[in-house]
Amino acid sequence: MILSYYVQINKLSGNEDVELPRKMSEQASGYDLYAAVQEAVVLAPGERALIPTGISLAMPDGLEAQIRPRSGLALKHGITCLNTPGTIDADYRGEIKVLLINLGQEPFAIARNERIAQMVFQAVPSVTLVQVEELSETERGAGGFGHTGK
Repeated sequence: MILSYYVQINKLSGNEDVELPRKMSEQASGYDLYAAVQEAVVLAPGERALIPTGISLAMPDGLEAQIRPRSGLALKHGITCLNTPGTIDADYRGEIKVLLINLGQEPFAIARNERIAQMVFQAVPSVTLVQVEELSETERGAGGFGHTGK
C-alpha cells in the first residue's frame, strides 16, 4: 500500500525564479533541491557552506523530510552533505538550507538553480521510550563498529 501525504511548499520572496523540488524520474524517491544563492558560491577543497533553497515546507505530523547528497555531485566532484541525512521536522517552517562540503580536490562553484541535494520524505512512527533495568540478550550483544570483520 502506498501512503499519500499533502505537503505544502512555499517559495520565499525573491526566489520566484528558483525551481521547485522535483523528481527527475517517475519512480525516483527523492526530490531534487535547487540552490537559491544570489551569486555563485565557490567551495574550495575541504570548505563547507550552508546553501539556501528558497523554499519552506509544512508537513503533517508523522512525516519528516531527509536531505541527502546527490550521487552525481559526490562521484564527479566530491560534493556531499554534512549531517546527512539532515532532518527537517514537521514543525519547522523556516527556509530549507543544505550544508554542503567539498571533499574533492578542485574548487566547485554552486550557481543559482543548480541541483544541490535531494529531499526524501519518510514516515516517523510514534515511539514511547520505556526505561528498564536491563535489556534482553541477543547473539550480537554489544558488538558494534567492525564486529563482523572486514
